[in-house]
Amino acid sequence: MATEGGPANMTEYIKHHLEHLTVQVGDGPFWTIHIDSLFFKFLLAGVFLFFFIGASRRASSGVPGKFQCAVEILVEFVDDLVRETFHGKSKLIAPLAITIFCLVFMMNFMDIVPVDWLPAAAHASGIEYLRVVPTADLNTTLGMSITVFLLIQYMGVKHKGPGLFFAEMVTAPFHATGVVGKILLAPANLLLRVIEEAVRPLSLSLRLFGNMYAGELIFILIACMTIGASLLSGITYLLGPMQFIAGFVWTAFHILVITLQAFIFMMLTIVYLSMAAERH
Repeated sequence: MATEGGPANMTEYIKHHLEHLTVQVGDGPFWTIHIDSLFFKFLLAGVFLFFFIGASRRASSGVPGKFQCAVEILVEFVDDLVRETFHGKSKLIAPLAITIFCLVFMMNFMDIVPVDWLPAAAHASGIEYLRVVPTADLNTTLGMSITVFLLIQYMGVKHKGPGLFFAEMVTAPFHATGVVGKILLAPANLLLRVIEEAVRPLSLSLRLFGNMYAGELIFILIACMTIGASLLSGITYLLGPMQFIAGFVWTAFHILVITLQAFIFMMLTIVYLSMAAERH
């Protein structure tokens, strides 16, 4: 980490906070594993399971506690969204939706933790690099999006059957009545279907990654306002309050962003699965 002011040290500070803790398991960038992203993903997944399983086991028909009330409100809210959006029958969609929302929100919420707290603690333990926001890592968001993509294909085959599922790839969106017309339009339909299916995981992953990466970078830039500051310098007492106000305002706004991004990821997943289950 930088210890003195100046543009060069500011650049080093930013680069340091954007560097992952990695391990190489093969040759090339593809075989580089981001240990910090994996650690926080599994940690937050464990926290989610611990609290929600605990809430389900402690649930009673009597007067519920505050946490049980919060969980019930969230479950009912997501269940209503699924009923309004997904018109097929599936026991998977509602649990999947609430899991996606909670996990994405929790991973996003790590961006609210002050940027130097956990990296400094890791540095004191001998860990040189640490990034704590899994959704600011494209590997995380792309991995979740690919999983959603596979679920879309599964849902399509399950509700339509293999024959109709693959037939729609070459007969929609351009429809023809005769056999010749269907054959002529098949390449165009297939091309559009491939583009449509490929765009879905890309849009899901890049939207979440871009917003969280930008949010993380802004917090780092706010932290740079007093980097290497000295108590003997008058500029410190000017930038200090400005840094506090900027951090407070951005944190308040970012709480809305992280909640909205979790909701969008969940909602688009429900919509995509509903579209896959519908017959065209």
